Amino acid sequence: MTQRTLIATTLIGILLFSTLAGCLDSEEDENVIIIAFKTQDDYENAEANPQLLADFLAEKSGYKVELYPIGSDIAAIEALRFGHADIAFLDGGSAWIAWKQHGLDAILADQKDDGSTYYNAQAWVLNDSEIQTLEDLEGKNSCHTGWLKSAGMLMPMGYMINNGIVEVTGDENDISSLRTTIEAHFGNVSIPEKGDLYYSYSGAFRCMTEGVGDVAFGKSTSYEDHCEGNDWCLDRESYRPLEPAFGQVPSHPIMVNKEETDQEKIDLIISSFLEMNNEMWVENYSMGGQTFTGCYNTQTHALNDTVAKESCGGEILQNILNTPSISEVDTEEHLGSYSDAIGAIPGIAAYFDDKYSS
Repeated sequence: MTQRTLIATTLIGILLFSTLAGCLDSEEDENVIIIAFKTQDDYENAEANPQLLADFLAEKSGYKVELYPIGSDIAAIEALRFGHADIAFLDGGSAWIAWKQHGLDAILADQKDDGSTYYNAQAWVLNDSEIQTLEDLEGKNSCHTGWLKSAGMLMPMGYMINNGIVEVTGDENDISSLRTTIEAHFGNVSIPEKGDLYYSYSGAFRCMTEGVGDVAFGKSTSYEDHCEGNDWCLDRESYRPLEPAFGQVPSHPIMVNKEETDQEKIDLIISSFLEMNNEMWVENYSMGGQTFTGCYNTQTHALNDTVAKESCGGEILQNILNTPSISEVDTEEHLGSYSDAIGAIPGIAAYFDDKYSS
C-alpha cells in the first residue's frame, strides 16, 4: 500500500468514525429528557428531592431523564431557548414572558384543589352598593390584595386599561405608572404590604366589608375561600360579584420549545407526567382477601407494594410539584386571557424581566 493510499484510507476511517460517533450522540440525545429545575445541594425533606421525579419519568417513558440545574426563571427560559433543556416549570408571569417574547409553549399545568388549572379574577361589592358596572368604579375607594398581585391588581387593571375604562397616567414603559394610574382613577386606594391588616385576598375582602373600600379585587371564589370562620364576614347575600370577570389567572405551567424538542418526545413527556395522576399511596389496602400497603394505580387497579412511598406518583405531585394533580393544556387557552390583561400594564415586560433575572 502506497503512503498516499494509506493516508487516504486513514482519513476515510476518521471521517466514518466521526460520522458514526455523531449519529450515536444524536441518537443518545433523542433518548434523553432534560428538565430545567431549581435544585439545591441538600434536601432536609428527602421526599422533596426532584430526582424522584426524574426517576419516575424515566421509568414511565423508557428514556434517560436528567435534571438541568437553574437558579432563576429567566435561566429556565434560556435553557429552553437554546436547547439545554426539554421542559421547565414556570409561574404565570415568567410563562407569559416565555410565550410572548420567545415563542415557547405550555403543555401541562398543575391543578388547583378543585381540579381547575386557573382561577377567575373578579371584583366584589356589597349587595346594596350603587356600583353596577366597572365604569362605575371611577372615583370609588378600592381594596387591592397588594402591589402587583395577579387577581388583586394586574388582572383588573390590565382588563380595564385594555378596554378603555381606565387611562394610564405616567410613562407607559414604567411599572411605577401603574400606581399613579390607580390613584388617579379611584378615590382612596388600599395597596397593603405583607403583614398589614388588609393584605392578600382575605384582607381585600375584609377591607371592602368593613367599609374602607367600595370594591374588593380578588377571585370569583373570594367569599367561599375567605369568609368561613371569619367573624368580620357578612352573610353571602350581602355580597355580589361585579360582572364581567377579568379573566383567568393560570396555574404554573410546564413549558417546552417546540423548535428544539420534537413532538414525539413531547407526547411522551405528557403521557409520562399524566401517569402520576393514576398513582396514590394506600395504607392497609384490602385486595383479594389480603391487606397491602403500597402504591395503587387507580387506572389499572394494580398495587405495587415494593415501591417506596416517596416514589409513588401521587406523592411526587404533592411533595415536589405542590399540586394534587396535573393536566394537559393548550398555550392559548391556558395563558390567553391572562396575557390579554397584563399585556396592557405599563412596563410589565421590563418588570418581569428584572424580577425573574434575580
